[in-house]
Amino acid sequence: MAKESCDIAIIGGALSGAATAWHLARLGFDGHIALFERDKGFSRAATALSASGIRQQFSRAENIALSMRTLDFLRNASERFGIETDIGLRENGYLLLASEAGRETLAANHAIQKQCGADVALLDPAGLKERFSWLETDGVAAGSLGLANEGWFDAMALLAGFRRGLREDGRVSMLQGEVVGIDADKGMASGLRLADGTQWNCGAIVIAAGPSSGAIARLAGVDLPTEPRKRSVFFFQAMDRFADMPLTVDPSGLYVRPEGDGYITGVSPAPEEDGPADPEDFDPDWHLFEERIWPLLAARIRAFEAIKLQSAWAGHYDYNPFDRNALIGPMSGLDRLFAITGFSGHGVQQAPAAGEALAEWILFGEYRSTDCTAFSPDRVAAGAPFAERNII
Repeated sequence: MAKESCDIAIIGGALSGAATAWHLARLGFDGHIALFERDKGFSRAATALSASGIRQQFSRAENIALSMRTLDFLRNASERFGIETDIGLRENGYLLLASEAGRETLAANHAIQKQCGADVALLDPAGLKERFSWLETDGVAAGSLGLANEGWFDAMALLAGFRRGLREDGRVSMLQGEVVGIDADKGMASGLRLADGTQWNCGAIVIAAGPSSGAIARLAGVDLPTEPRKRSVFFFQAMDRFADMPLTVDPSGLYVRPEGDGYITGVSPAPEEDGPADPEDFDPDWHLFEERIWPLLAARIRAFEAIKLQSAWAGHYDYNPFDRNALIGPMSGLDRLFAITGFSGHGVQQAPAAGEALAEWILFGEYRSTDCTAFSPDRVAAGAPFAERNII
């Protein structure tokens, strides 16, 4: 069978992969880019199944910078894509609540955010109650509120914008196919093999496969600590509508925010209950709603004592168990192999900026828009974690 060929192969066609390809073309790369996606409808992609938030409230300046860069991209989506593009950006903010045990960490993170230019306010319980009358503050010692530049958006509309631009670019081929092998030659990534038997010669390979990225990297004989972690999301309706509600995160790990004519909610699993998910398991953990989520909702927002659960879905984080932070850049062990994955729940909001940064590294050998040096996969082999504390 004759081999196909491309200059850059990108494994994963959702936001991280599509953004990388789009930026490569925008920055002037004149070779052939092949974008491979196994899930044609993106029905299992984190892009489609996430809560699609955008925030600056991180514990690392580098994560704040990535999200700030993405926010600029979202606000100028029509200009970037050259057509009227509505990505549904709603800037209601994030509200992160802390118990007495978490107050010091919240304050330390707040100080970093302010240093980075984030518009955030640190509120005591009285200040929280004054601003949000619907919020019960029992057990809350402080709250950090994003006053601007935070909220949520339509991730699939953003992906559609990227892919529309890629379809119009003759340098990019968007292909359906499952990668089952990565070939190397003289210490360099050199090709791909697909499940249908097709083989590709590649000048470089980018792993942007979300929760499957760790498994893809193993095909090349390299370690990339990324695995699927299942998260269930529940949609419910209530009599009361709170137009001012931010995406609110309880000290228990519960989050809730408005969505359409209702609300979506979920909860972080206890560490002892969390672990790698079956890659085929996308069934919601229905028991979580009755056993954990509803009691927490009712205690924090009394109006949610009477609600009606309407639907639920489950998605997978591309979770990095090493330090819960993104893995961006060239990989050690095999030249011409790059990664953009491991975001551990904040990849949708950072993919546009991270894809831009990785495209710059591939083309110019340096980061020009956002410095992603700290996210280098090399830190794994070096045993030097770069941990993010604010994971939702």
